[in-house]
Amino acid sequence: MIRATAKICGLSDALGIDAAVGGGASHVGFVFFPPSPRNVAPDRAATLRERLPERVRAVGVFVDPDDALMLRAVRTARLDAIQLHRTAPDRVAYLRALSGVETWAAVAIRTRADLETAAGFRGAADRVLYDAKTPEGAALPGGMGLRFDWGLLDGFDHPLPWALSGGLDADNVADAIGRTGARLVDVSSGVERAPGVKDSDRVARFLAAVAAA
Repeated sequence: MIRATAKICGLSDALGIDAAVGGGASHVGFVFFPPSPRNVAPDRAATLRERLPERVRAVGVFVDPDDALMLRAVRTARLDAIQLHRTAPDRVAYLRALSGVETWAAVAIRTRADLETAAGFRGAADRVLYDAKTPEGAALPGGMGLRFDWGLLDGFDHPLPWALSGGLDADNVADAIGRTGARLVDVSSGVERAPGVKDSDRVARFLAAVAAA
């Protein structure tokens, strides 16, 4: 049986890192986007990166970043992958080549038509991340606890390996995995006690639910 794995995103302190590692997360995410309450500087991410065992991969989360920020974060924090939001396919392909690391492209979903845009990242990214589309004018592209209709994924021909995000928590992640067949799930606000502040117990409960799904 293939079991799902999980990424705990938006980590900014040692307690959160240790909870993710101790619970069995496969990936952790560091956000490099100043408007986010989860934003960390590359130097801070590098310090937290030192707490990760080899089995846990570090992912840098960016919103259509400039080259210098992305490269500094990749090199300073020794990122294994970059996750790009609000970034066009040609720009994703360019940043993938520039960074030299695995590249995820976030696809914001509200309708089936949104889902169809994932095909544009074939050849540009290594993985797509399906996330809920935030309201028009929202400062953040994710991490707001919103979810989309998982039924939109029924019968969809995924153009790339994929991960599921958007509104997940310990109470619904098993249903999400069972409903969609996701093999990698991503959570941020669903394991927080306040914006940007991870709750170790919620992280543990979420990872236990993923392991049991």
